[in-house]
Amino acid sequence: MNERVKYWIDTAQYDLDTAEAMLQTKRYLYVGFMCHQVIEKSIKAVIAEKNIFPPKSHNLMMLSEKAEIIEDLTEKQLDFLTLVNPLNIEARYPSYKGDVQSLLDDKLCEEIFAETKEWFSWIKSKL
Repeated sequence: MNERVKYWIDTAQYDLDTAEAMLQTKRYLYVGFMCHQVIEKSIKAVIAEKNIFPPKSHNLMMLSEKAEIIEDLTEKQLDFLTLVNPLNIEARYPSYKGDVQSLLDDKLCEEIFAETKEWFSWIKSKL
C-alpha cells in the first residue's frame, strides 16, 4: 500500500474510532459526521490507489464515480451513501444542526455506524 493510500485508510480508521466514541457518549450529530468522513476518506483511498489526487469534495456519489466503484455498489450501498451524504455539510452549519439532530437517534446512529464499518471493510478488501 502506497503512502497516500495508507494516509487515507489510517485517517478513516481514526474517524471510525471517533464515531464509535461519539456513539457511546450519545453525540449523535457527530456520529453521522464522522461516519461520513470514514466513507469519504475510504473512497479517496481508492482514488489515491489509482495514482490520482483525490478531489477536494465531500460528495460521496461524485467521489464513488471518480474512484470507479459506483458500478460495483449494491442498492443497499447506494441507499446508504444517499443517507450519509448530507451529514457532512449539514453537521457543519448551525442552520442545519437542529434538523439533523432531530433525525439522528440511538437506533439510526447504531445502524449508520454498523453500515460504515461494513463499508470500510469492503473498501479495504478492494485495495
